[in-house]
Amino acid sequence: MRDTEVRDTEFASLQGPIAYLTGQYPRASHTFILREVTALRRLGLDICTCSVRREPEEELIGPEEAAAQAETFHVLQTARRPFRLISDHVAALLRAPGAYLSALTLAARTGRPGLVGTLKQIGYFLEAGVLARHLSQRGVVHLHNHFADSSANLAMITAQMARLPYSFTLHGPAELFEPQSWQLGEKIARARFTVCISAFARSQAMLFSDRAHWDGLKIVHCGVEISRYGAAPPPQRDGLDLLFVGRLTGIKGIFVLLQALAGLGRPDIRLTLIGDGPDRGDLEAEAARLGVPARFLGYRSQAEVADTLSDADALVLPSFAEGVPVVLMEAMASARPVIATHVGGVRELVAPEAGWLVAPGDANSLGDAIRTLAETPEDARADMGRAGRAIVEDAFNVDREAAKLARLFARSAAPTSARADRA
Repeated sequence: MRDTEVRDTEFASLQGPIAYLTGQYPRASHTFILREVTALRRLGLDICTCSVRREPEEELIGPEEAAAQAETFHVLQTARRPFRLISDHVAALLRAPGAYLSALTLAARTGRPGLVGTLKQIGYFLEAGVLARHLSQRGVVHLHNHFADSSANLAMITAQMARLPYSFTLHGPAELFEPQSWQLGEKIARARFTVCISAFARSQAMLFSDRAHWDGLKIVHCGVEISRYGAAPPPQRDGLDLLFVGRLTGIKGIFVLLQALAGLGRPDIRLTLIGDGPDRGDLEAEAARLGVPARFLGYRSQAEVADTLSDADALVLPSFAEGVPVVLMEAMASARPVIATHVGGVRELVAPEAGWLVAPGDANSLGDAIRTLAETPEDARADMGRAGRAIVEDAFNVDREAAKLARLFARSAAPTSARADRA
C-alpha cells in the first residue's frame, strides 16, 4: 500500500513511463542497473527498459536477468528490419518535421572525429527513429540513459527527435578518458539533469561542462539491496580466502594482484575469482606459473555472488580505474573487510575503518595490505565488516538512492513553472 501512496503523492507529476536505455541490458557486469530499475518499480514508477543490443542468452547469469531481457525493447534488433526502420522514420518525420531535422543536424555535429565516427552517428540516427517511435507508442515522458558513451549519443538524438526530456548517469572511468570525443559537455548541456555516481564523477563533469549547467549535476549513488547480504562471520579456517568479482580485463589490475600474492609466498592465502573476460586464459596461466592458489569460477548469478561473499574472508579489487565499484558495496554489505586501490570515487566508499586503500599498480603495497589483513585478529576483522555494512546502509542503499532518482524524474516531468518553484 505504501508504494501506491508514494506514487499518488510525491511522484504524481509522472503521467507516463520512464524509459531506461543502456548499450546492453541486462548485462552480467551491470547488475546495479537491474537493481535500480527494480527499486524504482517498488516506488510505483512505470519503467520501460530499452537496450541497444541484445545480451546473448548464454551470458544471462540468473532468472532475474532472463526475466529482464524478456521485457526489454532491443533497438538494434528492431532497426535491422528494413520495413520497420523506414516506417518508423517516416512516422517521426511526419509527426514533427522540425524535431526530426534538428535531430539529424544534432547527429551530424556531435560525432567522434573521422569516418568511423561519422558512420556511427548515422547508425545512431537510424536507431533513434526506431527508438523514438517505440517511446511514443509507450507514452514515455522521460528518457534516462546509463553511461555517457555511445548509448548516450543515441539517447540525446532520440530525445531531440521525440521531443522528450532526457538525462543520463555518468559513471566513469571509460567516458572520462575521452570527454571531448564523447561530447560530454554537449550531453550535459542538453540533459534535463545529469546523475553523477560520486563527488569525483561530478567534479569531472564540472571540468568538462559549462558552469551554467553545474546545478544540473546531481549525485545519486549506485546501491545494493542490503537484505540480499548476510552479515554472519565467515567459517573458521586456516589462512585467508580472498575474493575478486569483476570483468577479467586489464583495467582491473588482476596481474598485479597475482604478483602481490606470489611475493607473499603464502599458500594459505587463497584467491577465488568470479567473472570472465578476455584476460581469463592469460590470468589462469600466470597464476599457475607463479604458484598462486586461484580458482576461476566464471560468471555467477547475484545470489551465487552473495553466497560466495558469505564464505570469503575479504574482497580485493586492485583496479587501475573505477567509478564507485558496486562489488565493494556488496562485500561491505556482507560485513567483509575490503582491499582496494584509491582510484576514482573509491575513497568515497571505503573508509579506513572498513578496509585498506593502496596505490594502483603497486604490488608491494597490495601485498602489505593482504599480509596485514591476514595478521588481523578475527574480532578486529568483524569490527571492520560491521563498519563497512553501516556505511553501505547509510549512503549506498538502492531504495534510498532510487527515491532520489524518482524525485528528479518527477521534477523533470513537472511544468516549467513548478520546476522553477522547486529550484
